[in-house]
Amino acid sequence: MDLGKLHPPQGARRAGKRLGQGVGSGTGKTAGRGHKGQRSRSGARRGSRVGFEGGQMPLYRRLPKIGFSNQRFRRLYQVVNLAEIESRGLEGEVGPPELKAAGLIRKATLPVKILGTGTVGRPLTVRAHAFSNSAREKIAAAGGSAETLEK
Repeated sequence: MDLGKLHPPQGARRAGKRLGQGVGSGTGKTAGRGHKGQRSRSGARRGSRVGFEGGQMPLYRRLPKIGFSNQRFRRLYQVVNLAEIESRGLEGEVGPPELKAAGLIRKATLPVKILGTGTVGRPLTVRAHAFSNSAREKIAAAGGSAETLEK
């Protein structure tokens, strides 16, 4: 099979309409664009923006502005439970690179938060951007330390 010799079957592709070829062609004069208006002009925007209602005041502007969204300012953490650290058998110093290597987080560059679900059986030095209070207490109870990294 030669990719250069591939072609669609007979009749599968139709030639484009030849517009503006005289009055007798059926697509002469205005060339199927009608008379005047936005879509009749060359260079006019094809289709309008999302939410455009033909000049009527759009719904998103008719409705009142209410509430506050913290979406732009929220801080997204990659969450790791103490039980997951314990199950992977991590020892010594545990930081984002070690968590990434163990497959507990996706990226070592994004902030990490350690949560207190589960227990720790050995002393660990855990470095993360945030800790829950229970996680901090459990790490300290096991003889380890929880070091907060800069955000």
